[in-house]
Amino acid sequence: MQGSEATWQHRTVLLHEAADALVWNPQGTYLDATYGRGGHSREVLARLAPQGRLLAIDRDPEAVAHARSATSGVADARFSVEHGSFKGLAQVLAGRGITQIDGVLMDIGVSSPQIDNPARGFSFRSEGPLDMRMDPTRGFSAAEFLASATEHDIAQVIRHHGEERFATAIARAVLARRAAGQPLLTTRDLAQLVAGAVRTREAGQDPATRTFQALRIHVNAELDELSQALDAALAHLGPQGRLVVISFHSLEDRIVKRFITQYSREAFDRRVPMATPPAPLLHALGRVKPSVAEVAANPRARSAVMRVAERTPAPWVRGASSNLGVQP
Repeated sequence: MQGSEATWQHRTVLLHEAADALVWNPQGTYLDATYGRGGHSREVLARLAPQGRLLAIDRDPEAVAHARSATSGVADARFSVEHGSFKGLAQVLAGRGITQIDGVLMDIGVSSPQIDNPARGFSFRSEGPLDMRMDPTRGFSAAEFLASATEHDIAQVIRHHGEERFATAIARAVLARRAAGQPLLTTRDLAQLVAGAVRTREAGQDPATRTFQALRIHVNAELDELSQALDAALAHLGPQGRLVVISFHSLEDRIVKRFITQYSREAFDRRVPMATPPAPLLHALGRVKPSVAEVAANPRARSAVMRVAERTPAPWVRGASSNLGVQP
């Protein structure tokens, strides 16, 4: 049996910390750009006044269906949900007639229901079709990519998105299997192939971990989507609006950190050295890691990093500490 929606429980990471960081104006308009199973959305709604508004989006049709079923019969005029990728949040906002928001939350990566449902093909721990698409109605699956890509392209994806030092050996094994007329169709097919190609691995880590991560990121264009979503969020944040991003591995966190750092600096124009530089667009408030207690209760939270920034111009004092309990 493959289980049911009730079986695939999702524990929301940094639940209270994210909502605390996001909602600074209870009457404001907010965007949950990665609804998942609605943990953050529910916590945000608990902090909103009757005049507040929360729009949620998700690229996974199952997540959107969950949101609509969860709110049927319990209508909350403050909440609405749409199917879409967060890189297209500008279009989603425009369709709702929203030009400015008070905060946007992004919980990046794959959710527990996606990982735990073998039919989605995200996990090497269960047998299932080698799919990995967050939106199964669009794009190509991991199996389709591996069935047609060159050895060079497969190695590049696994090396860059998985930081896998045996990427070339894995890619060669994929091509050898294709040449033998045995395409990779299931998660177990791929996990076994990687186990045979990877000579050593860190203690406690499955040999397929990095390869599955890399293919998932590639199939869903996750890093490009994140960069586009950050640009769109900044363009729609009003003064003092909050940008809150939770990531789960270094590739994502690096993009978020660099983005916030880039827009938190004063932009000096060397051609006009005496001119007053324009104010930075963001004020970095820092980062938050899950507590020891949260990691003990939910091991999947251990790698999470939440970065928080505030849109300027706003009355802030350089060097002043925030009240978020964040770390620099």
